[in-house]
Amino acid sequence: MRKLALLSILLGLLALVFIPTVLKNHGIYLFTYWLIYVIAAMGLNLTVGYAGQKSLGHAAFFGIGAYTVAIMLKAGLSFWLGLPMAALGCFLVGLALGFPALRVQTIYLAFATLGFNTAIWLVMRNEEWLTGGTFGINNIARPEAFGVSFDGNLAYYYLVLGIALLLAVLLLGLLRSPWGKAFTALRDNPIRAESLGVDIRNYTLLSFAIGAAYAGVAGALFASLVQFIDPAPFNVEASIMMYLMVVVGGPGYFFGPMLGAAVGVILPEWLRFAQAWYLFVFGSAVVVLMIWLPDGLLSIPDRIRAKRQSREASALRASSGKQQATLGAKA
Repeated sequence: MRKLALLSILLGLLALVFIPTVLKNHGIYLFTYWLIYVIAAMGLNLTVGYAGQKSLGHAAFFGIGAYTVAIMLKAGLSFWLGLPMAALGCFLVGLALGFPALRVQTIYLAFATLGFNTAIWLVMRNEEWLTGGTFGINNIARPEAFGVSFDGNLAYYYLVLGIALLLAVLLLGLLRSPWGKAFTALRDNPIRAESLGVDIRNYTLLSFAIGAAYAGVAGALFASLVQFIDPAPFNVEASIMMYLMVVVGGPGYFFGPMLGAAVGVILPEWLRFAQAWYLFVFGSAVVVLMIWLPDGLLSIPDRIRAKRQSREASALRASSGKQQATLGAKA
């Protein structure tokens, strides 16, 4: 089973490397767009899927990262300075946002993060001296490193792919560490986790901060991809879509964001043949999916495994009952 998983991962990596080479510019752009949302969804999955917090403000961090890089590039600074600054800034803001999570839970926390997203969006829209308001910021350059330019779509795709893989490895290491086990314990039963010595306050703050930092990196990459930003991509609807990506893919599953982002980014493109009806078709498909698979698409193997184990247990009980009946009859 482990060998099959490793083989699947290897084949997936090879596909990510070689498929874009045969695509046209729009296809490469779409794959890059998907990878950026995978990074953002990985951070949200840590907050929602592993730490069990309800956050509907992730697009605000996405926007903070985008505007950080755009403003710094406009000031003549390097992208490679703006990228870590975007992550650090979002990490600090995530720490601040984590404090309401210490006092409110479940739906109330979702409303608190929703309000935060709205406040940040209004700042982006109204503070024209900083963000350009509804006119936005244009001519956002793509980076270069060691004389290599990432201005082309394929070159920029490979840059985003490399950053996404690096962040995925870092997240995997985090989840396999004692911190990751503490996050899972916090999600499953906060009271029991606290009784076992897990500092709920610190881990709640960290889940928001690390998730926000991932969104900041994704926003920085997004700004250089589209080369123009305004407040529209960072509104409440975008946060709901990111949350939907995590839920559809499977909260608490490591590969959930990759599948969920594909549903949220690539599937709507495939449904554009329906023209004005594609949003209705997409929304209906998601609703049906949530009814039949509330734990996301990646829960399918677990559900199949659970049903098989249930059938085996039932067959074992039936066999045991027959043997006891036979022994009773002989006695």
